[in-house]
Amino acid sequence: MDPDTLRQLLEQVASGQLAVEQAQSRLQYDDLGFAKLDYQRAVRQGIPEVVWGPGKTPAQIGILLARLAQQHPVAMATRIEPGVFQEITQQLPQVRYDPVARICALGEPLPQPGVVLVVTAGTSDIPVAQEAALTAELCGFTVKRLWDVGVSGIHRLLENHDLLRTGDVLIVVAGLEGALPSVVGGLVAVPVIAVPTSIGYGASFGGVAALLGMLNSCASGLGVVNIDNGFGAAMLAARILHLSNREKQTSS
Repeated sequence: MDPDTLRQLLEQVASGQLAVEQAQSRLQYDDLGFAKLDYQRAVRQGIPEVVWGPGKTPAQIGILLARLAQQHPVAMATRIEPGVFQEITQQLPQVRYDPVARICALGEPLPQPGVVLVVTAGTSDIPVAQEAALTAELCGFTVKRLWDVGVSGIHRLLENHDLLRTGDVLIVVAGLEGALPSVVGGLVAVPVIAVPTSIGYGASFGGVAALLGMLNSCASGLGVVNIDNGFGAAMLAARILHLSNREKQTSS
């Protein structure tokens, strides 16, 4: 909230025009007209609000990133195309961009305990996996990557069995029939989050076949997010790790 608006709000409380509860509610978000920024999301969920890029103008994205960066160590926007990024840099020259993940970010994350291992079945799954990996890194977690170890050459996965055991949470990304998360889920004791991708021929139905395969996994306890939703997988991993860290702090 800008200083003039904050002063006006405090004056309304002081004069009795506005109840304290009403003022408190307004302080929880910033009404920009085209958006209401939720500054309390980090308190409620452990993760600040993130800007969804599609459908917003570069100017709007730039404003939102700048406002969020004033309140949080890291501000990020997802699904940003290169041309949109170039326009955003005219407002925010310091903004960083990953063209594979299509993520813009400002600031540096505060380190958090926990290791997220992101695994892909194929090279074509990497953009979705990189979205997950970079999001987890911007949340402050250590991230390891293991690309192209799908079931068509399962020896590639088995040769990295020791690496699989180093993750506190695994995010496994696969298209086609979506078999890899089931295999990985049978090899490790930690939470596994499956991400179906839209990679595949016609009968894959744009990722629906992989989604259904993962939902029907024979590996017990597998979590599944939406098609191509690397961001959502990272957010689930972050919640799992935040809960684990909180329990460790309580027990100590």
